[in-house]
Amino acid sequence: MNAVQYYGTGRRKTSVARVRLIPGTGKITVNNRDFEEYIPNPATRLDILQPLTLTENTNNYDVVVNVDGGGITGQAGAIRLGITRALLEVNPEYRTILKKAGLITRDPRVKERKKYGLKKARRAPQFSKR
Repeated sequence: MNAVQYYGTGRRKTSVARVRLIPGTGKITVNNRDFEEYIPNPATRLDILQPLTLTENTNNYDVVVNVDGGGITGQAGAIRLGITRALLEVNPEYRTILKKAGLITRDPRVKERKKYGLKKARRAPQFSKR
């Protein structure tokens, strides 16, 4: 059993990602599935790998992710924040690099609640003159 593991929790919209970094070869597993299979969009994959590429740790750690809630984009943002937080646990000196890229801040934007008398949060019903 590996003694050293680094943990990070990431949240975005309604998604929550629990991330574990284990010293290894760079294999990424999301919900017991392969990374490429779980996230088919290459642009989204690059977005998730950003903290690892900036700190040059792409092939140093195996990433095991358990993500729940939301859609693909929300889950991708949550995974990215989780990886960032786990890397800060590995080495606090990464903070300056990651902060400059804007990866440390949690994105606070969530869906606004629906109001009564409206169709959505702000969308009013269609006006009819007659």
